Amino acid sequence: MSFKNYIDITPEIEAAIRENRPVVALESTILSHGMPYPENVEFAAEVEKIVRAEGAVPATMALINGRIKVGLTAEELEIMCRAENIGKVSRRDFATYLATKQNGATTVATTMMCCEMAGIKVFATGGIGGVHRNGENTMDVSADLQELANTPVAVVCAGAKQILDIGRTLEYLETMGVPVLGNGTEDFPAFYCKKSGFGVDYAAKDEKEIANIIFTKWDLGLKGGALIGNPIPDEWALDFDYMEGIINDALKEADEKGVRGKHITPFLLARVKEMTKGVSFASNKQLAYNNARCAAKVARELCELSK
Repeated sequence: MSFKNYIDITPEIEAAIRENRPVVALESTILSHGMPYPENVEFAAEVEKIVRAEGAVPATMALINGRIKVGLTAEELEIMCRAENIGKVSRRDFATYLATKQNGATTVATTMMCCEMAGIKVFATGGIGGVHRNGENTMDVSADLQELANTPVAVVCAGAKQILDIGRTLEYLETMGVPVLGNGTEDFPAFYCKKSGFGVDYAAKDEKEIANIIFTKWDLGLKGGALIGNPIPDEWALDFDYMEGIINDALKEADEKGVRGKHITPFLLARVKEMTKGVSFASNKQLAYNNARCAAKVARELCELSK
């Protein structure tokens, strides 16, 4: 495959994939566009530590100097965390960034693309993108959803970001045939909040059952990925109605300032952080840690099933 001319996989990750040992992919957008420096460096180290503690190998993705990076060196991680001239790269931007040797952070969609190229089956993120509020008029729909429909990667998240239209996001996923599984929950989580008011397709009892469903899907030759909703831990969960009020205020401000497209999510998350006096940021970190832990367990179980 020609993509092999563009990709660098660290020896540790390459060996784990070859030997059917669990690997968990991690995105870089959360580092370059979701957190300030140097807190993002500390966050990245902690996420990798959690993945390793569960017996899996972490694989942070990025585009650096015309190369697809699957696993980052300390120097490359520093580049992504300092976020100097680091773009936010989705599928439409992927080839442009590689051809022009621009540095870019991978979103959910592009991290899934990198996973497929490298042979990684499980990816932990914070929350997926989806149909934006008023999306029926603006047609603002994240590329994450089409990637889930077509790319065979299991994505562990704390639901869709609460700034989105969660109901329409789930309808879109249903239309595209993407199974939405709950990790011990019947209610699809809403990022900062444990419940969104919308149900999952199936409430799995644990990571082992989740892995079995995903393995069966791919064993049948069904295309696309799967979405695992992993609720934020109780002690870090925020009140849904309180967060709705905050988000509505932030959305109004974004509209007044004309913030659109791929700039809307970073703007809203930053404003929500300010409006909650940092409480939402602390919750954001904890849900990401929790997702990394869940993803490592799913990856471990998938490897067992693949023996």
